[in-house]
Amino acid sequence: MEKRKALLVIDMQKGSFIPKTPRFDTIGVIKRINELAEMFRELNYPVVYIQHDGTGTGEFEKNNTDWENLDDLIVESNDVRIDKYANDVFYKSELHSKLKELNVNELFITGCATDFCVESTIQSALTKDYNITVVEDGHTTGERPHLKAEQVIEHYNWVWQNMIPTNGEIKVEKTEKIKTICQQCITAITADSTTSESTRNC
Repeated sequence: MEKRKALLVIDMQKGSFIPKTPRFDTIGVIKRINELAEMFRELNYPVVYIQHDGTGTGEFEKNNTDWENLDDLIVESNDVRIDKYANDVFYKSELHSKLKELNVNELFITGCATDFCVESTIQSALTKDYNITVVEDGHTTGERPHLKAEQVIEHYNWVWQNMIPTNGEIKVEKTEKIKTICQQCITAITADSTTSESTRNC
């Protein structure tokens, strides 16, 4: 069976986007995630929405308002939903087994927060030999004591570009570049060009 790609959307939850914790370019990040999600669905690739479940902690209690995804995030009924319990999405969650079930070996990673759950999940995925594309302008964070949010994002994009690969590779690419590749795949599939080079790379 052919290996598949999946889009991961990490912790884009109401409780992480409040006046006390403003995030960099929230509107732009949501827009870009929605655009990628639409294209992934069209290509029949899984879109995986990950929500932190803080049941018992008083924060992000499952089904409470702060646990919910942002209203502007477009989540379809056939998208995959995964609960997470630590910074690393893979920790004690169903993510790894679900990705295996879906035959996914390539992850496109987006979400919040760059320096916590996004970073931790990328490191974990790398040790599990996934091919990883970090969406350069598809993750966000807030101001930190010694760095502005935009600097944190820029720094981690640089870190990920310079990671030592495992059996999988890791790269950082902007949304527009990923969309261009997806559109080529959609066009090729629509034309039923199943033997074309562009379709083979989809």
